[in-house]
Amino acid sequence: MKIAIIGTRGIPNYYGGFEQFAEYVSVGLVDRSHEVTVYNSHTHPYQEKEYQGVKIIHCKDPEDKIGTAGQFIYDLNCILDARKRNFDIILQLGYTSSSVWSRLFPKKAIITTNMDGLEWKRTKYSKKVKKFLQYAEKLAVKHSDHLISDSIGIQDYLKDKYNKNSTYIPYGSDVFEKPNPQVLTEYELSELNYDLLIARLEPENSIEVILNGVAMASLSRPFLVIGKHDTKYGAYLKEKFKLCDRIQFLGGIYDQNILNNLRFFSNIYFHGHTVGGTNPSLLEAMGSSALICANDNTFNKAILGNDAVFFNSADDVAGYLQKIQKKSFSNFVENNSSKIKDVYNWNKIIDQYETHFKDILKV
Repeated sequence: MKIAIIGTRGIPNYYGGFEQFAEYVSVGLVDRSHEVTVYNSHTHPYQEKEYQGVKIIHCKDPEDKIGTAGQFIYDLNCILDARKRNFDIILQLGYTSSSVWSRLFPKKAIITTNMDGLEWKRTKYSKKVKKFLQYAEKLAVKHSDHLISDSIGIQDYLKDKYNKNSTYIPYGSDVFEKPNPQVLTEYELSELNYDLLIARLEPENSIEVILNGVAMASLSRPFLVIGKHDTKYGAYLKEKFKLCDRIQFLGGIYDQNILNNLRFFSNIYFHGHTVGGTNPSLLEAMGSSALICANDNTFNKAILGNDAVFFNSADDVAGYLQKIQKKSFSNFVENNSSKIKDVYNWNKIIDQYETHFKDILKV
């Protein structure tokens, strides 16, 4: 099969979840003898025309010069280039800045779209932006030949709102198997004697609720906040919690080995995401043997089941911090690690995408 992947900044991953997804899936499909092309921004650090057998096409991306509008131009450029090729399938990752051009997709290619999360629910967006995102979602549903949901919650939403069936294929991850306590020395930490939050510092990730709970709890151990904080919201959080010296804002850390070790040796790992499907950072926490305390919503519960504790308020957070020790919840940790091996394993996810592509091509 000749498959193209659009909707990301490109591979190898230097950016985020969909880029990581595109890297794993494209390389995996090439290993299964398919011809795969990934569209990269012309500003991507990797400038070669091939990556581990995956063909790369760089398209003009003016986002660095004109901001968000540049994303729309970049997606348009990718679609216009795809019209010149003879792809069997185009896998569209997300729809925010590409679905407005959906009428321009090549007619001969089958368009299958991973619908991502409910972007229009993000609190950081204005009413106008939220309205546009709902419009873009509607266009993506209308003009895609097939839809993919990476969570049961998204699958149910698409069925309820649009009466559209979608293929459920979750996101993938790996099990972290080589913990190294030496990583803790750089941060002056000791095993199981700190708690942790890793997320984009945005309101819909429950950051303030969690930190309110940390401030309320009678504890001496540190609480690490990992995520880029040189933003307006980050400045607000740092000012609000400046008197709570247990809260340490470490900024963004992008070394996966460091993140995995920090998760592995933490007492409680907090996952406050409220919007979206199968969140990559949640799977990474599960694969890193973290004891997870998650926001109580259908997306998180669909993944974690009964193998986590869930919070709705700052009082819940404070209570868990004061009462829970990871060593008493080894069954949760082991069960979540098994889910990564058995359900969210990258090889199995790639197999499911290959099956989906064969089904829609009727190969």
